[in-house]
Amino acid sequence: MTKRRELASGLRGESLVRKGLFEKIEVIPQIRIVPDLNVIKIGGHGIIDYGRRIVMPLVEEIGKLSEKNKLLVVTGGGVRTRHILDLGINLGLPTGVLAELAGKISEQNAIMMAILLSKYDGVRIHTSDLLKISSLLAIGLLPVTHGTPPYGLYEQPPKVGSIPPNRTDTGAFLIAEVLGAKNCIMLKNVEGLYTEDPRVNPNAELISEITATELLERDMEDMVLEKRVVESLLTAKHVKEVKIINGHKPGHLTRVINGENVGTVVTSRKK
Repeated sequence: MTKRRELASGLRGESLVRKGLFEKIEVIPQIRIVPDLNVIKIGGHGIIDYGRRIVMPLVEEIGKLSEKNKLLVVTGGGVRTRHILDLGINLGLPTGVLAELAGKISEQNAIMMAILLSKYDGVRIHTSDLLKISSLLAIGLLPVTHGTPPYGLYEQPPKVGSIPPNRTDTGAFLIAEVLGAKNCIMLKNVEGLYTEDPRVNPNAELISEITATELLERDMEDMVLEKRVVESLLTAKHVKEVKIINGHKPGHLTRVINGENVGTVVTSRKK
């Protein structure tokens, strides 16, 4: 019998699933590629679908912010995503196929936003360009990409139904995490996270700050943020909080980037 050969390394002979191994390598800090980056997720359903009245003031605000801050704009899908998911579910398509179809919509929105931001040197980039972010920012460009995570056909099946659990909020969060960003900001059409849907219950209360653990324990019927983002906060190495603000209110984004408390902060830290 031929003797098994191993390359000399710290992981030689490891199965890569042993719990003790994870404890051994956990102490090694990961590199933050762009530690002063602000990842700004523009919701498709909450922002872009409203058209010129909401989008254009936001474009001007982002453009001005880009003159003194490092920004990466990430786009969501919106109503067209919901339409294609509805059709696909009705036709019995697998979750991975639904993810492939839905991802095309946020790409379209990224193209539109990049064009609108062109006078501020906006440029549409693909996920394969993310490791070029430092160079793009250094030459004065404002990168714009889509938020759909590139799982595609490999999308994880949800616990219930067939809607892909990893959507554009999750994609924006994962981008911020891998780049070691300073801020992960979600722009929505409400002030932040409420105890209930404020459109259904006008007496719902705004939650200014909450931990990821507390939010998951509430097991809310509906959230303005994808549940997968909240779950990911618990294990993230760099992104320790996600900020949710109203993108319909001019100046809110500027205030957040300047360090003010606006909307809701979901944090991984214990109070």
